[in-house]
Amino acid sequence: MLFVTNSSLIENIDYVDLQHLPWKEPASTEISSAAGFIEANTIVSSLAEIQTQHIIPVFAKDSEPLINHVDFIATVQDAVGKCFRGERILQPAIRLSHPIKGRIPEAKTKPAAELLDHERTIYYERMMFAIEIPTIHEDIDGNRINLTIGGVKSYNLDNLFGRKGNDEHFTVFIGFQNKACTNMKVWSDGYVGNLKICSLEELSDVVYMALRSYDAVQHVKRLKQLPNYSLTERQFAQLIGRCRLYNYLPSRHRSGIPPLLFGDQQVGAVCRDYYQDESFCRDADGSVNLWKLLNLFTGANKASYIDAFLPKTLNAAALVDQLQDALDGKSASWYLQ
Repeated sequence: MLFVTNSSLIENIDYVDLQHLPWKEPASTEISSAAGFIEANTIVSSLAEIQTQHIIPVFAKDSEPLINHVDFIATVQDAVGKCFRGERILQPAIRLSHPIKGRIPEAKTKPAAELLDHERTIYYERMMFAIEIPTIHEDIDGNRINLTIGGVKSYNLDNLFGRKGNDEHFTVFIGFQNKACTNMKVWSDGYVGNLKICSLEELSDVVYMALRSYDAVQHVKRLKQLPNYSLTERQFAQLIGRCRLYNYLPSRHRSGIPPLLFGDQQVGAVCRDYYQDESFCRDADGSVNLWKLLNLFTGANKASYIDAFLPKTLNAAALVDQLQDALDGKSASWYLQ
């Protein structure tokens, strides 16, 4: 069962008319994801800081502004409030990377070391945020997971040398976050990647429909099955060996093998945490269940860059899915052969 504070199951929520009802920003001032949901090459920021201290990039040919980070986050916040009316919705946790620095014209001749704060300009090319709904949660193998919605924006995917009419690229996701470690759990049905949007209105419609179509109950059911499947120590060692081999396989040998996006360093982190992680390490006999294994991979994924984070999150879910099928005897897995 997926728990909701208003005692109604999420599959019984009526979404049909919510889009046209008035809504205001939730009163909660608590920030989502107190610990970092992504860590590598990123800094923590806030809506207020981005809105007041960062400039907005424009299309070079007509100087029209792009949809900025604040408007993207606010659009998703609005859709979340409409779809999950009555729930406790936390403020977004925001991470930024790849700063683009500049200076005002009056300071064009100053040495960099002498620039004053008001003479510097900055915006960040890449941004990821997560909005947590702690009143929609479940417990799996002793770990609480909360429903989480978020998005990724990378200006490097947009044609900044063109005109405003060009599509802008966005990614939106909805899934569950493990509160023991802030690892994100996203399956393909909770991921909308490579959105090409021309306006905020179009973005709002797409995000709203993505939230409406997400089946949280089925997602939780899939997650709750994972502790029932385990790899022996020998199978785990086989999996790790195959993961290390995959990235060195000649392309002609990769046909038919599900891809692996995790590199050697991240696979190494999985090995380390298999022995050392307080929540997801191996059992006394060396076995590890698939719920723990998923968290070992999503934990290693926190060292990914913003633009690689969600694809690797989905890749970890797909890997666990195929391992589950292999343990069920439904199909063979190259990673366990």
